[in-house]
Amino acid sequence: MGLFGTDGVRGKAGEKVTAQAAMRLAMATGIYFKDFAKTKKILVGKDTRRSGYMVENAIVAGLTAVGFDVIQIGPMPTPAIAFITTNMRCDAGIMISASHNPFYDNGIKFFDSEGNKLSKETEQKIAEIYDNLELIEGSQCVDKNIGRSKRIDLAEGRYIVHIKNSFPKKLTLNGIRVVIDCANGAGYKAGPIILEELGADVKVIANDPTGYNINETCGAMHPEVLANAVREYRADIGIALDGDADRIVLVDENGEIVDGDKLMGSLACYLDEKGLLANKKFVTTIMSNKALDDFLAKRGIETHRSSVGDKNVANLMREVGANFGGEESGHVIFSDYSATGDGILSGLQALAYMIESGKKTSEIFNQFELYPQVKENLIVTSKIPLDDIDGIDELKREIESADIRHLFRYSGTENKLRLLLEGSDKKALDSLMNKSVEFFKKALA
Repeated sequence: MGLFGTDGVRGKAGEKVTAQAAMRLAMATGIYFKDFAKTKKILVGKDTRRSGYMVENAIVAGLTAVGFDVIQIGPMPTPAIAFITTNMRCDAGIMISASHNPFYDNGIKFFDSEGNKLSKETEQKIAEIYDNLELIEGSQCVDKNIGRSKRIDLAEGRYIVHIKNSFPKKLTLNGIRVVIDCANGAGYKAGPIILEELGADVKVIANDPTGYNINETCGAMHPEVLANAVREYRADIGIALDGDADRIVLVDENGEIVDGDKLMGSLACYLDEKGLLANKKFVTTIMSNKALDDFLAKRGIETHRSSVGDKNVANLMREVGANFGGEESGHVIFSDYSATGDGILSGLQALAYMIESGKKTSEIFNQFELYPQVKENLIVTSKIPLDDIDGIDELKREIESADIRHLFRYSGTENKLRLLLEGSDKKALDSLMNKSVEFFKKALA
C-alpha cells in the first residue's frame, strides 16, 4: 500500500503514523514546497486526538529542519486550515487528523497555498522524496537557515468571521432551535460560537474532547444520538459534524436523519433558485444514488460524477466550472466560500434555505425518493487489484443483466472493500449482494 491514501496519509498512531514517519514526511513536504515558496511559512493545525501532540511536534521539527517557519494554530476544523493557509499567505497547510476514524488512528492532510488538496502527481513527488533518505539528509539546514515556529491563538477568529459571512446578511437565526453534535472533535469551539453569534438557540452535545473520545458514539458517524437529542429538545434541526468538521449529517425536526443525496439535491435547487448555481452544474461521486441525477435533471441541472473523495469532487468542480458539489457521506463543497468540504458552512446554508423557504426541515430535504441500494464493507488484509481477481467479470455481467448498478472499490483510508448495488428490485439486490460478499470472501481469503 502506498504512502498516500484517498485523503493524505492515515493509519494507526504509533504504528503507521509514527513520530519518525511524520518528521520524515514533513521534511519531504518542505523540500518539495521550497521550489514554490514565497513566504517560507507553513500552517499546521490538528483535531483533538491525544496523538496529535506527538505528530504535531514531529511535523514542526521536520519543517523547521529544512528551513520553513511554522505557524501552529491548535485544534481547528480541516476547512479552517484550508482557509487560513490562504488568508495568512502560507506556502502550504497541514492538518493532523484521521477524520471520522477512531481516536487511535491519526493522519496528515496537505493543502497548497490556495487551500486546495494536493494532486496525485504532487503526492507522488513527495512520496519519492520521502523514500530518498540521501536527499532528506542533505537538505537539512544549519545556522540561521533553520526555521522557527510560533503558536497563534487568534486564527480561529478569522475562520469564524469568514464562515459567518457566508450566511445571508438579511437573515437571522433568532427563534431557531439547533442541536449541534461536535463529535468531540475539531469543530467543538467554532461550531457553537458561529450558531450562537447568528442568533440561534443552541444545544451543544459531544463538545468535551478528552483526546480519546473523538467520534466515539457521537457525531456524523452516529447520527442516531443527534436524532434523539433533536426529539428531546424539540429542535428545528440537528447538525452533526465528524472529527475534523469537514462533513455534515443533518437531522430534521422529527428526529429523522436526512440522506446525504437528498441534502445535496435540495441545496443544489436552492442555489439554482437564487441564481447562484454556476453554469447549472453539480458534481458528486460514483457513490451517489442515480435518483439524485434524475431529480436534478428535471430542473435542468447537469450532474457530473467523480471518483470517491472530496478532493476528486473539488478537482472536477474546477474542471467543469461548478461551484457546488459533494459526497453522499457528508462532504459538501460550496467553492464560493471554501475549497474543501465544510460541515459548519454546509449547516449554515441548510439553515438559510429553511428560513427563506418558510418550511420545515423535513419538507425541504425530502423532495425525492432514492432508488434501493444495498451496501457492505468487508475487512481485507491485502488490496489485490480487483481486475486481477478471477471470475469478477462474470459476476459483474450477472449483476448488470439484472439491470443493477454496481460499485466495488477499496477504501482509501481503511483496510476495507466497499460493495454497493443499486436497482429497483430489492429482492434481486439482496440476493446478488449475498453472492458478491461470498465471492469476495473466497477471492480475498
